[in-house]
Amino acid sequence: MSRLTQHSEIKHLLRRATLGVSYSALTNLLNQTYEETVEQLLAPETQLDYDELTFYRYHPAADFMWQPSHVKLNWLYRMTHSQRYLEEKMALFWHHVFATGVEKVDNPYALHQQVELFRTHGMSNYKTLLIELAKNPAMLFWLDNQHNHKDAPNENWGRELLELFSLGIGHFTENDVIDCSRAFTGWTIDFTGWHVLTLGKIPWEFQYQPEDHDNEEKTFLGVTGNLNGTDIIDIILRQPACATFITRHLYNFFVEDELEVPKWTNEPPRNPEAIEFLSKVFVESGYEIKPVLRALFNSKFFRNIRYNKVKSPIEVVIGTLKLTGDLNGPDPRWGEIDRIPLSMGQDILDPPSVEGWHTGKEWITSGAFINRVNFVADRFRNLDLPGVKAIVENIKHNSDSDIPETIVDCCLEALGDFEVDQVTYKELVDGIRLDAFGDATDEQIVNTLSIIAGTTEYQFC
Repeated sequence: MSRLTQHSEIKHLLRRATLGVSYSALTNLLNQTYEETVEQLLAPETQLDYDELTFYRYHPAADFMWQPSHVKLNWLYRMTHSQRYLEEKMALFWHHVFATGVEKVDNPYALHQQVELFRTHGMSNYKTLLIELAKNPAMLFWLDNQHNHKDAPNENWGRELLELFSLGIGHFTENDVIDCSRAFTGWTIDFTGWHVLTLGKIPWEFQYQPEDHDNEEKTFLGVTGNLNGTDIIDIILRQPACATFITRHLYNFFVEDELEVPKWTNEPPRNPEAIEFLSKVFVESGYEIKPVLRALFNSKFFRNIRYNKVKSPIEVVIGTLKLTGDLNGPDPRWGEIDRIPLSMGQDILDPPSVEGWHTGKEWITSGAFINRVNFVADRFRNLDLPGVKAIVENIKHNSDSDIPETIVDCCLEALGDFEVDQVTYKELVDGIRLDAFGDATDEQIVNTLSIIAGTTEYQFC
């Protein structure tokens, strides 16, 4: 493989497996092989996280987290500064799959605990993740399992566990939902206290109340016995539909935009062979997520499919901040940063429903597109930002400054190695005005970068 091809593949991997990297980090990562980069991403414990103490020193509210905006600030800052790239990307993935909203939960710290759960178990064993999720106070409250009693079962958690978290519609019956819910009776929340004057709500904890658990016989997916919640999860994992469901989610998130989940029952995957391959890895590994990710990132179907996924608002915002070096470290503007992805259609920690967000082209509306373009273009025009300075210097070094075509080519390479159509390319070339010495100025270069950020092609990764 040529060095140019290797660099192109690594950039593609980083666009999909991270929320973006800084320009300096990209330069360092290009000095290793594709396979080495995959392994580095899969070992987040070997990478630096972020300077938590400095962050809390300048943003103390993010430590206490008594308001939703404080939790959002905490996560968005960490997304931008942590070098555990895939760990944060997987936390966002599970937040989409196990969509939980702070508007109903009304306990911001409980949502923070759930995100921490995704960081801890997001690349580990799926059985462990499901069990921990079933004990997670935010999820229990979100789906009303604190109201699931042996004499009055509540089916919300049981239904969504089967429909949206593990199997999908068509792979279970109403009786399965009922007995699944009965198996999770007694799994509730310890509401030790509601609030204190200065620290907000006291953290909720999982509590099992054996006296409220239904110990009668249940039948779930053909298995009969005195089943409890852990038994239910064991049975779910043995269903072929579970492996297909989870790997299709991973395919949708990392490879190619799929239809929204409710349509999966009647619409086959875009690449059935890929789903079958990933499902086999998932089952043979004992339901481990990391081997599936390794197989996915090293596969031909992942490495060969490019620029067919619409960037989510979070990917647009965090990727732009990293590449340009804006908001690098504590800054008063962090207090309002969560409003930016919201203006593009993604309110982090407050998805529109238990289905999560509808992705792909549904991210793009007229208002959202304008907000995307303005946010990115404003930063690429700012020559004071360290990342922009580095990009401009690299373009000047690697292009013939008196030949507009080479400048445009270097600008496209700096923003992702993608191509634009011939009409757009000609307009970009014609838009470069050389100075009296026959060279393109820094202002011309950043103007070209900002125009590229407004193209249709730039919305894809």
